[in-house]
Amino acid sequence: MAIQSLRTLPVEDLTEFDAYTELKALAQEIAAHDKAYYQEDTPKISDADYDALRQRNMAIEEKFPHLKRKDSPTDKVGTPVQSAFSKITHAVPMLSLGNAFNQDDVQDFIDRVRRFLGLGEGEQVDIVAEPKIDGLSISLRYEKGRFKHAVTRGDGAVGEDVTQNVLTMKEIPLNLPDDAPDIVEIRGEIYMAKDEFEELNRQQEAAGAKVFANPRNAAAGSLRQLDTSITAKRPLRIFAYAWGELSVPVADSQMSVIEKFKDWGFPVNPLTKTCASLDEIMALYNQINEDRPELSYDIDGVVYKVNRLDWQERLGMVTRSPRWAIAHKFPAEKAQTLLEAIDVQVGRTGKLTPVARLKPVTVGGVVVSNATLHNADEIERLDVRVGDTVMIQRAGDVIPQVVEVVKSKRPDESTPYIFEEKCPICDSHATREEGEVDYRCTGGLVCGAQAVERLKHFVSRNAFDMDGVGAKNIEKFWEKGLVKTPADIFRLSDHEDTIAKWEGWKEKSIANLKTSIEERRTIGLDRFIYALGIRQVGQATAKTLAKNYLSFTTWQDAMIAAQDKESTAYQDLIAIDGIGEAMAQDLIDFFEEDHNREVMTDLHEQLNIEDFVAPQTDDSPVAGKTVVFTGTLVTMTRSEAKAKAESLGAKVSGSVSKKTDYVVAGESAGSKLKKAQDLGVSVLSEEDWHNLTSNL
Repeated sequence: MAIQSLRTLPVEDLTEFDAYTELKALAQEIAAHDKAYYQEDTPKISDADYDALRQRNMAIEEKFPHLKRKDSPTDKVGTPVQSAFSKITHAVPMLSLGNAFNQDDVQDFIDRVRRFLGLGEGEQVDIVAEPKIDGLSISLRYEKGRFKHAVTRGDGAVGEDVTQNVLTMKEIPLNLPDDAPDIVEIRGEIYMAKDEFEELNRQQEAAGAKVFANPRNAAAGSLRQLDTSITAKRPLRIFAYAWGELSVPVADSQMSVIEKFKDWGFPVNPLTKTCASLDEIMALYNQINEDRPELSYDIDGVVYKVNRLDWQERLGMVTRSPRWAIAHKFPAEKAQTLLEAIDVQVGRTGKLTPVARLKPVTVGGVVVSNATLHNADEIERLDVRVGDTVMIQRAGDVIPQVVEVVKSKRPDESTPYIFEEKCPICDSHATREEGEVDYRCTGGLVCGAQAVERLKHFVSRNAFDMDGVGAKNIEKFWEKGLVKTPADIFRLSDHEDTIAKWEGWKEKSIANLKTSIEERRTIGLDRFIYALGIRQVGQATAKTLAKNYLSFTTWQDAMIAAQDKESTAYQDLIAIDGIGEAMAQDLIDFFEEDHNREVMTDLHEQLNIEDFVAPQTDDSPVAGKTVVFTGTLVTMTRSEAKAKAESLGAKVSGSVSKKTDYVVAGESAGSKLKKAQDLGVSVLSEEDWHNLTSNL
């Protein structure tokens, strides 16, 4: 299938081969757009379309984490610097921001902040909101009050030295006041005002020179001129809004630092404001969006940052963006088209997803022929019917979605769509548990869609990584009746003579198959758990479970014991950071099925499942140690404590055993503390733990 055709399919519909193919194409396409945007200053697509590509890539990686590429755009910021400029390494990386596209996303951001910090319901989270300037990011370094150099973002770690060009800009101070720290890195956005951009283009056209597509391109191109005399003639401006390295703190809040920048002579955006609630945030967002055409500069959204700097420090970073900030993009492009049919797709976990088949329509430069309808409730809420004219939205969403029905164009003979409560693949009954929005097929492994997809997942890269078996071959083995359960894969060598008769199976293919099987008879606990395909248990969760239970037997016994929700095993399970009640229930449900327990018993006989071993960290007194946190922690949340311990190479467990090295006991510690004392395990107070790890 062509890449362009794949792009219109919901992620849920992609096969593993489709996902592999599209991720490769997306990595190349996004890299090309990054180069055009960051290096050549001539973007080929709109910001909304670029965001959609990244969101699509992230969605595919989430569904197929084992296919994530080493050159994944998810882990990259910007693009490597050009050779025309010398390189400077940022003292503090210049990271990108995560995106929000609607009010719910903003609420989720605030909720994540509150959960991570362990804030009470009444504790206010002030947010600084500022227009997201569509320009070129810059970092300005000052030492002992004197300007030293200017560096572009580059790839986030290393940028281009554009010092000589920045020296031509009138708005940038060359010296800071006496109250400035010895080392200061001011970060901001270099841009060109709309009216000055138009005047520049008139001059360019009159001179027969290249005209620029937009102010952002003009600003970036002007800053990267090798001839500084050209840059000096260009009307470049700056807004300061962030910082990198500071030798000493200058304030205790985001807004106070911005005010300090203003005192030091840097232009700051006058629309920047502190908001005390979601209502205030959205009111400001809507106002800025409404006033956007009248602004003298281009913006593409509003950025929200936690105001308190001590909270920013605690929240920290993830991969390529901070936890304490997010960019709220402006609305996406929409288009109308005809809904010709509604199909229901069945995923690996049995989830039934309705998909709208559309008369192809171009939305934001991409031809769309399929769009998700999410679930039965969404169909009912929209009252969407076959034959309707519908409004499609794509930019910012990982796949196109139906957002509205144009009821004035509805045919007279139209009838409501009835969502059948049965699986379209195996005809099994579909159920929806209380509190859930999705229907799921009850067929399990008897459902071809689920069984084959689960087996493909089992052999995938981040699970058993069995190249010699492969997703395509799994379909063949299933059809021929050789593989019905995961353990059957390890018995394929018994069918060597049969397989050798199939077309395309030569001596080398058979050898690769046997090698894959034998090499994967030993596997780590985290990969084994992930390979089982338990609902909601991705790579990160599998690793979390492995870190907490350490061995297959301990984990299996604990999951079976956790079926009693009054048990210590259940309490230990839901106390693990990242394992809520819903996920715990999915684990319990998996172990309650006789078939699943038989599969694991069968696999255990075929495999050597290695105990989990945490990575070692140099110069850490807790590297390789098993730590249990119990009771109420006062100076840190359980999430922070766990993250700190794991960053130092420790294994954080949910239960105490003879293998436990430290139990950190907070207030009201109960049975775990007593068990530690009975076993002679070292017990640390919260203060002891801080003393042990504070210098690391």
